[in-house]
Amino acid sequence: MSALVRLRLAGFLRTGRALAPLLAGLLALGVLYGGGRAQPAEAYGVSAVVLFPVLAWQTRILLDVEPDVQRRLALVVVGPARERAAGLLAATVATLGTVAVAMIFPWLVGGVTGPVGPGDRSLVVGLALGLWAHLLALPAAVALGALASRAVTGSAGYGVAVLALGAVGALVLGLSGSVAPWLAPPVMATARALTGPLAGSTVLLLTAGALAWAAVALAGYVWRRRVRP
Repeated sequence: MSALVRLRLAGFLRTGRALAPLLAGLLALGVLYGGGRAQPAEAYGVSAVVLFPVLAWQTRILLDVEPDVQRRLALVVVGPARERAAGLLAATVATLGTVAVAMIFPWLVGGVTGPVGPGDRSLVVGLALGLWAHLLALPAAVALGALASRAVTGSAGYGVAVLALGAVGALVLGLSGSVAPWLAPPVMATARALTGPLAGSTVLLLTAGALAWAAVALAGYVWRRRVRP
């Protein structure tokens, strides 16, 4: 399975299709941090929200690079479970690279600042919370991108619709006062939580919510792939 993961990552990189989501992410981050400096936790919380659709789009592109015939050959060679797992693992590795860029980028452009007041979080705590916010958004983004892939939707048009609906839904349903916040991954809730004091119970609740949403979405992906290999 590791060979299949490397093959899909190589196809994603060598075809140049990795550039589009990377440039889109850098552009979005440039606009975000161009507005002024902020504390790391708050800045990274918003960064995770901004990158959520980018990570989902990146996953969709990676999964769609492989031709359908080649994907069906992989199904025969390694089996359905390993073929699906290899795609998701390759997407996770690629999105981790984007998250790493997002963690470094604000320091290069002066978009974040250290603690300036007695009530500010320390730099280490801010970085840790920022990494947590991005890693919280990652599994949900991978799951959404997988649901939007050609292997599930059958066409590029339907894939774009699923991706757009999921990304917009995550933002709208995640707004404060939403009637059904549980329908969306808690990326917006995480960004709000990082603007003030953060209790350990809140961290656990948001983490559990993100993992539960991703698990349900991935279960739908696996079911759909069984129906339509």
